[in-house]
Amino acid sequence: MFMNLRSWIAGAISTACVLWATSIAAQIRGDPMSLPGQPGTPTTYGAKGLILLTVLGRNHTRLDRQALVKIFNQTTRNIQWQTTESQSEASIGDLSAGIYELEVSAVGYVPGHKEVAVANMATTYRVEVELAPDPDAVDWGVPATAQLPPKARKETNRALAALKSGNMKEAEKRLNSAYRLLPGSADVNFLMGYLFLEKGDLNQATRYLGSAASIDPRNVQALTLLGRVQLKQQDYTRARTTLERAVALNSGASTAHGLLAEAYLKEREYEKARLHAQLSVDKSKDADNTAQIVLGEALANLGRDEEAIQCLKTFLKYSPESPPSRQVQDLIAFLEDRTTTDRTRQVQPLPGIDPHLVTSESLDSDELRISIKTWQPPGIDDRRPSVAVGVRCPYEDVIHKAGFRVEELVDNVARFQAIEDLLHEDLDELGHTVAKDTRRFDYVVEISEQSSGEVAVKEYRSGHSGTADFPDQIATRGLPALALIFHPRMRDSFQMSCEGLGEWEGQSTWLVNFRQRQDKPNRIRAYKINSSLYPVNLKGRAWISAKTFELVHLESELTSPVREIQLLSEHAFVDYRPILFPKKQVELWLPKNAELYFDFRRHRYHRRHSFDHFMLFSVDSEERRIEPRAEPKPPAARSHSSPNP
Repeated sequence: MFMNLRSWIAGAISTACVLWATSIAAQIRGDPMSLPGQPGTPTTYGAKGLILLTVLGRNHTRLDRQALVKIFNQTTRNIQWQTTESQSEASIGDLSAGIYELEVSAVGYVPGHKEVAVANMATTYRVEVELAPDPDAVDWGVPATAQLPPKARKETNRALAALKSGNMKEAEKRLNSAYRLLPGSADVNFLMGYLFLEKGDLNQATRYLGSAASIDPRNVQALTLLGRVQLKQQDYTRARTTLERAVALNSGASTAHGLLAEAYLKEREYEKARLHAQLSVDKSKDADNTAQIVLGEALANLGRDEEAIQCLKTFLKYSPESPPSRQVQDLIAFLEDRTTTDRTRQVQPLPGIDPHLVTSESLDSDELRISIKTWQPPGIDDRRPSVAVGVRCPYEDVIHKAGFRVEELVDNVARFQAIEDLLHEDLDELGHTVAKDTRRFDYVVEISEQSSGEVAVKEYRSGHSGTADFPDQIATRGLPALALIFHPRMRDSFQMSCEGLGEWEGQSTWLVNFRQRQDKPNRIRAYKINSSLYPVNLKGRAWISAKTFELVHLESELTSPVREIQLLSEHAFVDYRPILFPKKQVELWLPKNAELYFDFRRHRYHRRHSFDHFMLFSVDSEERRIEPRAEPKPPAARSHSSPNP
């Protein structure tokens, strides 16, 4: 069956048709994953065993975020997954007798393990797993405490949410407000430093991180980040001093040891560099830790070539495609040649490895990226969301089940209707609103499978299809299509990779990166100007629920500008929410909010689409209008203004 997604491009459009994709995924009834656990107080429960798991965090309190539980049956070798619910608990049922290994993971924590023997049937086993904080992760939870005054705490929490989602403009606005209220807070200064590091302003990052470390001399996180910035500034002496303080305060911080090793290496103190690089490798327990490179360089400079070669080969084995891999290969070749020829050549300088390649790989969540433009959000490649350490993504399972959700929607839904509110803004180069317009539409989407096997997705707004009803005569269409990237017949057009276990608004999610393949047709997105179509290739990232495999959030952007139509950039963000239709006993994940930033024909635009008052029409019946969950009141009517050129 061939899927023709271009069928939803309808009508002659006089100026432009901006198409972004998202889709709708119907939720499978029941839980697609089940699980196993460990002994406690026995309780009668059905015919099989049940594990009641509680996940704990700092100070033996319930974890403040959703955790993912991997269940390995040592008898059958089967692997299952489940996420914790409210109160950080998970119920793992329908268990046969056997030994189960539980691995519990959460962003910002080191995975916890527990082996559970299920011996008696009809028994409940109560299990607790306590997770230790990841010493190398940026601790977003520290500033959001009751120790901050209420208003400063509110602004800081908003800044944290913006930082987690990569909205640097909003984060800076909120942090500036918090800083005015509380300039002497180490936490606020730390976050300001992190913000400017992400923006590429190393001088400002140094200023705020230095203040954080001065206000709180025992703040290991601030010291570690400050040391990294000083390394990037090639101020190796100060970096060494800063990082020595960090490891003195926390000898278990593998990242601080790795950065200190790099500082010693630059200062030609090779034995100290070797010692701290080895500590970083040992404490992180990651074979692809880039401290392996520093360790190899230190050993080579000490004349221990064979050990150096082994370290460098270990790194390449686990990270063959990493940025410094080519230079590592060159260093290995040099050392192998040196060991087979005149040993006196050991005094020759070693081939250098770009320190920025090593440093940028050594820390994930704080990675320095290209400076972002102030009017638009950072690009897909300009930031890497935090992921849980040591958690391997079950790529095939994630892609398969996410595709099944999308396919189920296509098979079972004929049409849905909603009220759409549109905000359109014309922005200046600093992101200030120059002109604003709002519209409201009755919005209808039809999904149908043709006799030929093609899938047709069409949409209507208030009975119109032209551009005159849209601000600046630019019609935004194709909202229900982007998630079709994950449809089984569509995904081969994209390169995909799973980046790990992350989170979105408190939910554990798998992060999947995608990019249009050059050797495959583009059937997702196009701009239509008059009668001409201009396909645009996309890349992006999707947040897929670790529990249900529904698409929770999706971001996309252009792989390159389309200069023939003066389209320089486009960033799309779509949030999905579960909408319950009681009459049909079905819950669909539908697009609730969508935002678009695009630079088109020398104008900078921002659009926000919001959807409410959903009605569902299936193949044989229809549903009364129903509100989305937790939003019982319809939005107030907005005044309309004329489109701005």
